[in-house]
Amino acid sequence: MRRRPSDFRRPVRRRFSNVFWLTLCGLAVLLLIVLLSRESLPESGSALIKLFLASHLQECISWDFIPTLVKRLCYYDLLAIQKDFIQRSYRHDRIREGLNVTEEMLSPDSVARQLIEQISLAKAFVVISKESNNLQFAWELSAQIRNSQILLSNAALRRAPLTTTEAETAIRDMALLLFQAQHLHYDSSTMIMRLKARIQGLEEQMNSVSEKSSKYGQIAAEEIPKSLYCLGISLTTEWFRNSNIQQELKEKKQIAAKLSDNNLYHFCVFSDNILATSVVVNSTSLNSKYPDTVVFHLVTDEVNYAAMKAWFSLNSFNGVTVDVRKFEDFTWLNASYVPVLKQLQDSDTQNYYFSGNNDNGKTPIKFRNPKYLSMLNHLRFYIPEVFPALKKLVFLDDDVVVQKDLSALFSKDLNGNVNGAVETCMETFHRYHKYLNYSHPLIRAHFDPDACGWAFGMNVFDLVEWRKRNVTGIYHYWQEKNVDRTLWKLGTLPPGLLTFYGLTEPLDPMWHVLGLGYTNVDQQLIEKGAVLHYNGNSKPWLKIGMEKYKPLWDKYIDYGHPLLQQCNVH
Repeated sequence: MRRRPSDFRRPVRRRFSNVFWLTLCGLAVLLLIVLLSRESLPESGSALIKLFLASHLQECISWDFIPTLVKRLCYYDLLAIQKDFIQRSYRHDRIREGLNVTEEMLSPDSVARQLIEQISLAKAFVVISKESNNLQFAWELSAQIRNSQILLSNAALRRAPLTTTEAETAIRDMALLLFQAQHLHYDSSTMIMRLKARIQGLEEQMNSVSEKSSKYGQIAAEEIPKSLYCLGISLTTEWFRNSNIQQELKEKKQIAAKLSDNNLYHFCVFSDNILATSVVVNSTSLNSKYPDTVVFHLVTDEVNYAAMKAWFSLNSFNGVTVDVRKFEDFTWLNASYVPVLKQLQDSDTQNYYFSGNNDNGKTPIKFRNPKYLSMLNHLRFYIPEVFPALKKLVFLDDDVVVQKDLSALFSKDLNGNVNGAVETCMETFHRYHKYLNYSHPLIRAHFDPDACGWAFGMNVFDLVEWRKRNVTGIYHYWQEKNVDRTLWKLGTLPPGLLTFYGLTEPLDPMWHVLGLGYTNVDQQLIEKGAVLHYNGNSKPWLKIGMEKYKPLWDKYIDYGHPLLQQCNVH
């Protein structure tokens, strides 16, 4: 058999070389995978190894005798390393961009950074030393902090980094003080414990101040300003002294016909505040398209009846008809018919409202407002009895300002419901579970805890449907069930939510904008709102009223009126 010439034999050395490099590239791939998967490897060491691998992988790709498959593996590994470096560089750039990091701050020899760290630690030691009553040491630390801050500010003004020569003295002096602080046992554990104690003490002080502020604010909201008291006295005197006023009222016989004319727009206000009621009537009349078709039914108590009659007789309101009555004249308003009247006359209930002694002060003071003892606050549940001839009526609180024409409310279709109101569960207000006691089985069985609440203050009432559905009887039922005050706390909104549950038609929120008496309200809502409600303690006629919302109320008062000037109403 003839042998092949020796020139065509495959060299043994080249066969060994291919295997060697193939093995080397495979090991490189495995090493790369291990490096990429290990997060504990220091970043600097990982970067050096990756640079070493990248150089050798580049050589691997350039060699002609390496198989194509191996070259492809090397190429993919090289791309992975490059991508990792690009991502790392991009991440570092984003961090530096977000934190405004300078080259000086990144430098391990940065003098400015050392000063900043000393200042931060020294400030903590100042607090601890003051707590330990070591005022001299606290003063020394504070002085050194100021010196270091001056050095940093000077460097910032000249836009040049601090040099070691400039900051050497400050760094050394601060280091000695910090060492002394450690020698005084101002260590981190002591510092943490004392700061915790300090925080706890401040929280207790804050809670105490907050409670006092709430009480004083409530007292201020309940008090009658001297100017309003003077106005009431002056008007009462004028009513009984000037017989002409009473005679003029008797001659206005056409008023009686308007009071029961259902073709007119009827509004009602239950209040003992003359000035506030005047603002409601005046703002409604000035913003009404047809003020001569507007009728206001005002109900007050016997104490303020003469003053209220005198004020609305002496002043004209752009043709609006105003009728003033007192609830003491309502013969049907007695304890046998009105459960809440019987409760209000109970001595235990009065003591609860005024002092809250029965529950050891657990009930918040806002729920113990004595105004809830006034029948004027509960009269809203007896509107059909107060106005038996009317079919539709708009109820307004005395702490509102009307800045749009409200005649369109009377043509609103309530879809068979009794109450038209603005829902209040979309923003800072609450749902039913915030007002009612859902631990009581009677509440759980009848009412959805997530049902949307609504607001008193501007309500459209269909009195025909009210009488048909016996809504007043529903109110009586829930009042009798709450004799022990276990269904809800106090106030008129919770029983209102129960009484009109399933009988309330939501209105556009722009009809009634709330919160001007206790919170910040969006200016756009105020501009678009038809009725602005100063619900809360900060009423516009009080000194604690929110100053930025007072002008909206003040513009409907003639402060040049002789009686207002005489009583210093401003």
